[in-house]
Amino acid sequence: MNTTKFIELLSYTIPAIITGLVAYFFFKQHIKNENNRRNYLLRKEKQSVALPLRLQAYERMSLFLERISPHNIIVRISPNGDDKVAYHKKLLATIDQEFDHNLSQQIYVTDACWNVIVTAKNATVNTIRNVMVNTEIKDANAMREAILTKTADKESPTHIALSYIKSEVGKIF
Repeated sequence: MNTTKFIELLSYTIPAIITGLVAYFFFKQHIKNENNRRNYLLRKEKQSVALPLRLQAYERMSLFLERISPHNIIVRISPNGDDKVAYHKKLLATIDQEFDHNLSQQIYVTDACWNVIVTAKNATVNTIRNVMVNTEIKDANAMREAILTKTADKESPTHIALSYIKSEVGKIF
């Protein structure tokens, strides 16, 4: 008789255990899906806030690169006199001021993009310095002409950096 009661107990217990396990796995999967859905909604909300900030940073860095490109800075900043050293300092101060103004944008762009921007800035500064130390150039107007001719025949570093920014923005969309 004990075996019959044992079999009877098993016939009630086994289906209950199976039902409990099936319910456990369904609830576990449901909770996992709910967590994934919540994470997706949070990411989507963060992206809707962060995307405009990132695009604005790329716009500001593009403007920075345009403003410091050799051709544009030479046209925009004219010398006060004939002193090429004073003009050199004025150009470098303008570039540094523009860079300092946009320094906070580095948190919104990728590290690689920021490195390209800094490299373009440094290359532009070096171009201006190299022209300034040339002893054949006597005054600020000759320095302006030399900078324009030196950068006219090759692609400027700022243009290369702008192309990189455009490719970065293309990856966002």
